[in-house]
Amino acid sequence: MLTLDIVFWMYVILLAFIGGMRGWAKELLVLFSVILGFFIITVLERFVPFIRDTLSLQPVSLFWLRTLIILALVFFGYQTPKIPRIAESGRFMRDKLQDILLGVFIGAANGYMVFGTLLYFLNQANYPFSFVIPPNAGTPQGQALLKLIALMPPAWLGTPAIYFAVGIAFVFILVVFI
Repeated sequence: MLTLDIVFWMYVILLAFIGGMRGWAKELLVLFSVILGFFIITVLERFVPFIRDTLSLQPVSLFWLRTLIILALVFFGYQTPKIPRIAESGRFMRDKLQDILLGVFIGAANGYMVFGTLLYFLNQANYPFSFVIPPNAGTPQGQALLKLIALMPPAWLGTPAIYFAVGIAFVFILVVFI
């Protein structure tokens, strides 16, 4: 049996390897997709009455909504460089060691952002699945997981910070990719 913090770090390492193979530019698009997902979730939970008033009272439904938004945008973030015009531009080449190493770093950041977010949402929904055991605060593993959850992206990328993150991401896309 694995603890959730071990599973989290396994996915971070896996996505770091994938990032090294894909290159930094493709991984940066995935990172921006996660930031866009946070922005959409923030806007929906703040300004859409059905989600704000009704769905927020149902933690499992809110978990699925958030998870589907993040996973859908991450999926499209990974698929975006398949567009021929973008793929043939030469900006997505990974021919140098520095491109591979930066891809590893950004891939690890993507693992942290994606799976850390899902772990945070799972914690907020009180672990609704029977095969996932909630952390026990009385054990060292449970304390480690609870400390880790406090450091996940939704904990620090809240309302004012997400607006700045989206602005920075769009400026970066305009300067580097277009």
